Order: sequence, then structure tokens, then C-alpha cells
Amino acid sequence: MAFNRQQIEEGVIEVLEEALGVDAEEAKPQATLTGDLGAESIDFLDIQFRMEKKFSTPDKPFKIEQGELFPENLLQDATMVVNGKLTDTGMALLKQKLPHIDFSNFEGDRTVKKLSEVFTVKSLCDFLERRLAK
Repeated sequence: MAFNRQQIEEGVIEVLEEALGVDAEEAKPQATLTGDLGAESIDFLDIQFRMEKKFSTPDKPFKIEQGELFPENLLQDATMVVNGKLTDTGMALLKQKLPHIDFSNFEGDRTVKKLSEVFTVKSLCDFLERRLAK
């Protein structure tokens, strides 16, 4: 079964309702997972697990590889972060590994603590639309 954009958006909202206890009305496309919906780092794993379950079919199990949806351990590399800010190398690698993310608001101030704000409801939907099309 192929999922269309509407099914993906509805599925993501259901996942966020279950994982974060938010109302569907709060899960607007531009809503950030951490700032607007209150997700914490541990919630990112739960969201990923629930998305795998939600979008798997008997014919086609859906698996998200480590670091494919959210960056994991990338920021531990000294070439990626200097003085708490992402380097040009780090920014280029994130853009390559996370093409579903819009980094335009992050590029002006690359403070690592602000990186979690780039993950939005829309970015989850964009990721799923790309991956499920494969």
C-alpha cells in the first residue's frame, strides 16, 4: 500500500498525539517538536518507533535507520561543532544527511542548543513522503 500526503499527515498527527499527548489542532505543519509540542530527546526515539509501526504494512515493513530522521552522535565530532556552534563542515553534513529539514532559520545562529527547533511536523511528513516513495 502506498501512502499519499494526506495519509502521511494524518498518521504523523496520530503518532504525535500518542507520543506527546498533544491535540491534533496543536500539530500544525510549522509546529516544532520541542518548542511547540513539548518533545524531549527521549520522545524522538518514541516518535521514530511509532512512525515505523504506523507506516509498516504486512507486505512492506518500514524501518528508519539510525541518524536518518534525527541526527545521532553527529555532534560529538570536533569538526562538526566548535564553541557550541555548528561548523560549515557540520552544517554541510547535516544538510546532506537530513534533506527533509529546512535549515534556513537555523543558519543565522548555528547554536547547537537551537538545533532541535528545526524538527517540525512538516519535516516529519516530508521525511516520510520521501522514504515511503522508495
